[in-house]
Amino acid sequence: VQLQASGGGLVQAGGSLRLSCAASGSFRDIKNMAWYRQVEGKQRELVASITNDESTNYGDSVKGRFTVSRDKPKNAVHLQMNSLRPEDTAVYYCNALLVVFNRGGWIEQKDYWGQGTQVTVSS
Repeated sequence: VQLQASGGGLVQAGGSLRLSCAASGSFRDIKNMAWYRQVEGKQRELVASITNDESTNYGDSVKGRFTVSRDKPKNAVHLQMNSLRPEDTAVYYCNALLVVFNRGGWIEQKDYWGQGTQVTVSS
């Protein structure tokens, strides 16, 4: 299983970016997809998450500015980021909780992470 993220880059404060992440490989179902971000020297924090029934959750600092959405046919999650601020600068990681078959043939839920994409917001 792989999570491939794209869409990071450099933008001025007040601008917008859209991140995308697609899951590929062998899995049975997607339970939840999310975006986290991390600044060097700090803990990784939740940005936004969305369940399979499209229930969403946002970090306090991004509420009203960011929107998370799913593209179920493409096994993808998107993060629309508007009104970006310099403090949004971080490496953004895609996360997915997938239902997979383990080596014994049993179904289990497993957490996967994408490679991270840099978002830089200049003032």
